[in-house]
Amino acid sequence: MSLKDQITEDMKTAMRAKDAERLGTIRLLLAALKQKEVDERIVLDDAMVVVIVDKLVKQRKDSVAAFTQGGRIDLADKEAAEIKVLEVYLPQRMGADEIATEVKAIVAELGAKGPGDMGKVMGAVKTRLAGKADMGLVSSAVKAALSGG
Repeated sequence: MSLKDQITEDMKTAMRAKDAERLGTIRLLLAALKQKEVDERIVLDDAMVVVIVDKLVKQRKDSVAAFTQGGRIDLADKEAAEIKVLEVYLPQRMGADEIATEVKAIVAELGAKGPGDMGKVMGAVKTRLAGKADMGLVSSAVKAALSGG
């Protein structure tokens, strides 16, 4: 079963269980997936679905930070609950050590020497680690690897 089919089945389950919060989040995800398919006239595979879920999780994390800073804990809690629902559809994340090891291998493959090669390295890293790692941690690991750290 594809990831998209799994999300659709989870929506049906949430409907039957009358789980309004979960249902709303899953519908939001399905709308984002459908929008991508319509905009680009493509059928999404699992890798593209993971990229979209990752993007939605990042948006929610940014919202949580903004709402917390603004003193709106109720809204921050709502966004945090949506993150938990969305993260179910993401593959197991890599740890910081695994990311650093992978980044060093890519830097060696590309023969990157310094900070000027960051764009080239990030392009290769994004394709290889998309959906598997937090890109914020990846970016820090690339900076460290290119600065000799």
